[in-house]
Order: sequence, then structure tokens, then C-alpha cells
Amino acid sequence: MYRSRLGKNLDKRTLDYVSSISDDSEILQYDIVGSQAHTIMLYENKILNRAEAKKILYALDRLKKEKLDTGSAEDIHELIESQLIKKIGADVGGKMHTARSRNDQVALDIRMKIRDDINTICTCILDLISTLLTQAAKHKTTAMPLYTHLQQAQIGTFSHYLLSYVDVLFRDFERLSAAYGRVNLSPLGAGPAGGTSLPINRNSTAKLLGFSGIVENSIDATGSRDVVAEYAGSIAILMTNLSRIAEDLIIWSTSEFSFVELSDQFSSPSSVMPQKKNPDILELTRGKSAHAIGNLVAILSNLKGLMSGYGRDLQEIKPPVFSSSKIAIAAPVVLSSMFATLKVNGQKMREAADSGYLSALDIAELLVNEGMPFREAHRIVGSLVQMAHHSKKSLKKLTAGEIGSVAKQVDPNKILKIISSVSAGSSLKNRTSLGSAGFSEQKRMIADRRTKISQYQKILARRTARVSGAIQDLYEKTRVIK
Repeated sequence: MYRSRLGKNLDKRTLDYVSSISDDSEILQYDIVGSQAHTIMLYENKILNRAEAKKILYALDRLKKEKLDTGSAEDIHELIESQLIKKIGADVGGKMHTARSRNDQVALDIRMKIRDDINTICTCILDLISTLLTQAAKHKTTAMPLYTHLQQAQIGTFSHYLLSYVDVLFRDFERLSAAYGRVNLSPLGAGPAGGTSLPINRNSTAKLLGFSGIVENSIDATGSRDVVAEYAGSIAILMTNLSRIAEDLIIWSTSEFSFVELSDQFSSPSSVMPQKKNPDILELTRGKSAHAIGNLVAILSNLKGLMSGYGRDLQEIKPPVFSSSKIAIAAPVVLSSMFATLKVNGQKMREAADSGYLSALDIAELLVNEGMPFREAHRIVGSLVQMAHHSKKSLKKLTAGEIGSVAKQVDPNKILKIISSVSAGSSLKNRTSLGSAGFSEQKRMIADRRTKISQYQKILARRTARVSGAIQDLYEKTRVIK
């Protein structure tokens, strides 16, 4: 339909090569809604008369409900316009595309799609955070080892672990929310690259579609996709964070750890080994994070060599961005359900916390409280751990004589008394620094994060309502004109 400059149509193989129609189902409804807004603006600015606008809007409304025959269309924009012309004729249907290009159309559709997807993903993130907070409240006193270098480091709580990812996910929410502000600008009316001489009102279509403003420069509006890359980048970071959670739970669900057990509905059996209970859902989360990272690389690789203005290369951005959306919507939902049914073996965690030398830093700090320089306390306790390790016994099993061989300037019985007083419970009771794993901090942080999630839910609700309200007003306008 658009090949008036050219003498021949594309042959079948070439059409298959250039066509984006198989990917464009994701933006079909957005293209129709954008066309409705554009038609209303053309009517309000007397570029279309009422009868023409009425016919176009009525036909577009019918197209929303039909299964469209793709035929020989190169993309969704050509398909919708050609179907509209079939319904109402070229004399009226041919006017719908006045003062716009496929370039600003596709930029609009992608922004509308991403805008909705951001709100959906943000909802899923907040739901996952809510589930983690519920579990954290249950496990404020569930002692467990905390790790550095995959080695036991300090005594902590399972709630403290969960809260660490609550804060990570809040940042994922904030990143996507910041990107939303840059996505939520309309490129419609920018034309192919340099605008139009016709008396259009770009701010009018932006308002009709619920945008907060326009992408003002027409070259930027049609040829830039940095906000798409930013969105894909935010998803890649989100999925990387979810992959790390998945890795923790995979390790902790092994028989060697047995800290947690996944519900059967989030596990898979082996095809041959009857005893197996595999964490396939978590493994796929790791795998899908790689897919999301690959999508970001594909988008950036596409953009890096393009000159200013629109290039058909940008068509290849749509599949990876749509793929990233699907991954980022599904992953938090599945992990939220998985955490809600997760069995936590608190006894096993506490045994691990008490069995090693995790109290070493607590003992050193108690010596510091007695006036000893930290570096000396560190030396003494480190030597005692080495001695206990070689003797294959706990610190509490050391004798005063053994302690005295290391701490010659200090009463060994005093150190022995300090060692005997330390446990997972006392360690966590005494840990009071801001943001620490101590019992008091767990209670405070959980309450603080619950307040924060409530605030973010209100922000998200207002943002979603503004868009849905604008689209509803658009539908009302179409009904008035029809």
C-alpha cells in the first residue's frame, strides 16, 4: 500500500524478511488507540470534518474486535490503514494518516506498550516485596549464618536476608519508575523526522493518550530509542537480582544445607531418579536473567551504529523489548508464590549458626568493650579459632590453659567467661547498629519497609489511574463524535 514510489511489490521471500507483522501483535491495540487520538486531533483542528472523523473512529472501533488478515502487509500500521480503507473507502480512510508517519506511529506504540508494562512490572515487584516482608515478620528471630566469599561470616537472621532483597527490589521499582517519567512522553505528530506544515496540535494527542508531555524535537521523537534501552537495562538489573535470590535458594535447598524446602508445585521430578526434587523454577529464573541481559545487548548493539533519524534497523528492537517485558512480568509473580509456600528449616539454620566459629567477631567486640584494642582482640580470637579448629572442637571447649597460651597479658578465665556467654541469641540481641542483623533492627526495618511499600503502592495507583482515566476520556470523545 505504501509502495507508490516503486514499480513492483515485494516478492514473498523479501516480504517475509522485512515484515514485522508477527511481532506487532503486541502493539496492535496501541496502534488503534493512537489512531483514534490522532483522528480526534485532526477533527478538532479542522483537518477532518465531523462526518469523516465519525467514519474513521467507527471503523477503528470495529477493527479492535476483529481478527485481522495480515495478507501482504509489512507491519501493523499498514495493515490497520489498509483494513480501514477497505471498510470506508480511500476517500475518507486515506485521510487518517494525515500529518503523521509510520516513524512517529511506531515510536508512540512502543512507548504506550512500555508504559503499561512498567506499571504491571512495578505491581509485580511490590507484590513480591510484600510476600518477602510477610516471611521476614515470621523469621525475625530465626538465626542463620550470613556469608561472605561463600564462607560463614557472621550470625544473622533469615529476616535480615529477606530484607536485603526487599531493599534491592525497592531500587528496581525506583529505577523503573524513573524510566517511566522519560517513557511517558508522546512522539506523535513528529512526522518522519522534521514535523509537518499542517496545523496539528501535538499536545492535544499527548493529553488524549495520558502522556505527561511530548518528545519535542522531531528527530529525537522518531529516531531515538534510549528510553527503550533504559527500560531493558532496568529489567536486566531486576532479573540479575532475582537470579541471585534463585541461586541462594538453590544452594540452601540442597540436602547438604537443608535450610529451605520448595513446595512441590515449584519443583520438578527427575525423569529417571525417583528420589529427586529439582529446583527447576529457580534454575529457569537464572536462565531467563541471561535472556534479559541478552535482550539489552541486542538493543544497544542495534543502536550503537545508527545515524540520526529513523532507520529500519529499529524494527529489530521490538522483539527483544517485548521478550524482556514478558520475562519481567512473570518472574516476580512466580517467585512471590514460591516464597509464600517456602518451608524454612529454622532448626537447621540455627544449628549451622551455632556449630562453627561465627561468634568470633562478637567475642572480639566484647573484649573491645573491656578496653582491649580491636587489633589485639582480633589477634587473640583468631589464634583461638585456629587452635580450636586444629583440635577439632568449639571455642567453648577450650581450656583456660589453652587460652592463656595465646592471651598472655589477659586473664584467660575472663576470656573463657566471655566465650561461654556468647550464643546466636546473645549475638543478635547485642547487635544494635543501624541496619544490622540484630533483633531490634529487624523489627524496626520491617515496620519501615511496610510503610514504604504502602507509599509506593499509592504512587503506582495514581500513575495507573492517570493513564486509564485519559484513555477512558478518549473513548468518551470517540463516542460523542460517532
